[in-house]
Order: sequence, then structure tokens, then C-alpha cells
Amino acid sequence: MALEFDTSFDPAYGRAVMVAPDVLRITAGNPSPFTFHGTNSYVVGRETLAVIDPGPEDDAHLETLLTAIAGRPVSHIFVSHTHRDHSPLAARLKERTGAPTLAEGPHRPARPLRIGEVNPLDASADLTFVPDIMLADNALTEGDGWAIRTVLTPGHTANHAVFALEGNGILFSADHVMAWSTSIVAPPDGAMADYMGSLDTLLARDDRLLLPGHGGPVTAPQRFMRGLKTHRKMRERAIVERIRAGDRTIREMVAAIYRDTDPRLHGAAGLSVLAHLEDLVARGLIATEGDPAIDGIFSPAG
Repeated sequence: MALEFDTSFDPAYGRAVMVAPDVLRITAGNPSPFTFHGTNSYVVGRETLAVIDPGPEDDAHLETLLTAIAGRPVSHIFVSHTHRDHSPLAARLKERTGAPTLAEGPHRPARPLRIGEVNPLDASADLTFVPDIMLADNALTEGDGWAIRTVLTPGHTANHAVFALEGNGILFSADHVMAWSTSIVAPPDGAMADYMGSLDTLLARDDRLLLPGHGGPVTAPQRFMRGLKTHRKMRERAIVERIRAGDRTIREMVAAIYRDTDPRLHGAAGLSVLAHLEDLVARGLIATEGDPAIDGIFSPAG
């Protein structure tokens, strides 16, 4: 199944866009190769509201959020994960609204750092955020005229969660599933085995519309997520084929597999290859001399 991305998106900076009944999207002005046009925050409800992913530390975005809230009470602030483009503004929004913050938990890596390993993603992590309420899988949070169910989806980060708006088939999919691009899965923050397991979790649901953390909606979730899964399996096969062809380092594999990709993304691509390699080593499909994350030399298993 071919995976088709949709990059047609108007961020409508500075104003709220209604994307579903009682759901507003506000896109922060933080575009980059990793955030597309910027981070999407969502305001849910009619009279008493919930905010999902307040976004980066940004005065203009806070003011746009407050304009969309329009003086109505906010009862909950949900945070999908603790990257700096999603969670930092939660503290100031809490100050302005009095609403508690809810998330799976503080930032943490998917696995411990190995001796000599440096986490290249530390700068992207919001290490100060601690939720007022820690959310378990399947937790139901009820508000005024809405209810949001938490679905834990580790993979992009260890503490990643998505939020289902009960009763209407809408899922706020954050960075796990996005229409414009695949999610970055980069050790030690993320893990490929976790990501694939979380994809299966969402495939077992029947959501009709996904509203991601970046870019526009996913309007055919089942078909798109099956395509994502196939894409990851194809990438895994490409890595195994490069090793069988004689590549022994991540740098060699990235140069071949991502030769048509923006060079600015090659660092992230290398971390994605590492995520696949760690999973392949754990499954006994390839072998490594040295630590995969530091100085691994890879070869076919057996």
C-alpha cells in the first residue's frame, strides 16, 4: 500500500479555525523542517473548555489561544508529550486560566542512556513540565459537554499520549500519526518497537478523523495507518538489504536510503535508522559489534 502524504495546509496564524463542531485549531508560528507549519493547539468545548497541547513558549500564540477561549472557563489542559513545541506554554496557560495540566508523566527516555552515549535530543525536551494529573491508559476525563479518553501511544517519546473525543470518532493524534509526514522515532527518547505497537493500538480503534499535532487532518485513518505500518516495514527491509549489501554504519545507510531527502533531515534520519537497528538487533535479525547508539558496526545475523 503506497503511503500518500498531504502537505496542503493553511496554518492561519493568529486566528482559530473550526475543524469540527466545538473544536478549534490554533497553529503556532514555529515552522521548521520538524514541525511543518507549526504546532497545532486545540480548544474543545462550548461553554467550559479543554485545551490540548498549548504549544511552545510564544507570546503571540498564548494571546491567540486566549482570544479563542474568549473568557470562557478552562477546566483541563491536556499535553500529549514533552517536546518543546508542545508542552512549555502549559505553565502560562495554567496561570491565566487556573486549569490543571494532564499528561502521561514528565519527560523520560524510552531506555537508559548507555555508557558514553549522549542524548542528541535533550535540547528538544521540556524537562521542567510535570503534570498536575498523571493519566493512565484508557483514563476518561469528563468535562462540560465533552469527555476525553486517553490512549497511551509510546514510540515518538516514551510518554506520548493521544486523546479521543468520546462519542464522535475524533482522535487528537499529536505526533504519532500526521498527514504531512511520518513521525520521528529517535532513541533514546523513542523506540521503534513501542511505535509499531502503538500503531496497532490505534488500528484496533474505529476513529473516523485524526487531528494531528502538525498539519491537517487524517480523514481516512485506517487506510493511512496501514500505509504507515507498511512504510516502516519497507524501511526496515531497506536497512537489512543495505547491511547485506555491505553497509556497516548508520552513516552509510542514511546516505543510500535517504539520498533524496532534505540534507537538513539526515540527522533525524540517522536516529530513525538507529531506532530500526535497535529493534532488529533485539529481534535477532541483525548483529552488531559495539554499541548500536555509539559505535555500532552492523552485519547480517548468523
